[in-house]
Amino acid sequence: MSASWIAAAPLVTSRLRLEPLRVEHAREAVSVFDDARLHTWTGGAPSKLAELEARYVRQSAGRSPDGTQGWLNWMLRRASDGQLVGTVQATLHRPATDHLEAALAWVIGVDHQGNGYAREGVLTMAHWLRTQGVDELVAYIHPGHHASIAVARALGLTASDVVVDGEVRWSGA
Repeated sequence: MSASWIAAAPLVTSRLRLEPLRVEHAREAVSVFDDARLHTWTGGAPSKLAELEARYVRQSAGRSPDGTQGWLNWMLRRASDGQLVGTVQATLHRPATDHLEAALAWVIGVDHQGNGYAREGVLTMAHWLRTQGVDELVAYIHPGHHASIAVARALGLTASDVVVDGEVRWSGA
């Protein structure tokens, strides 16, 4: 099933600019995300520049190749000095014709963690998604990742008994 999906729009908070993902972000992002500690809970390893550029080409298309998912990605940039600090994303799908769900994810560079950027970016993205007709927000979080659990709680999400690849499904309207 192919669907038309909403496109990421620029968003602003008092401290952050959320910029819709562009391939050009890869050159700057590669150093922000070049830390194995970011993969503690998700697995994998830091990407090389060419890998990141290829991923950003795919993601910036705004939808999966088969059209069954919408892909919204933003880079988080600190307003005070323009420093790239992380990313937030939402994967949209329609489990039913009258229901739009967004699976949320976020990554903050190790040097920028502990400043509330994930919470601020995700709350801003979630508010915008709701204004775009998203009915349900979900996130899949490793049960030991306390910082991400705190972000999910700030969103008003609650943990379920559903576990996928070792991650707990959190959800809320």
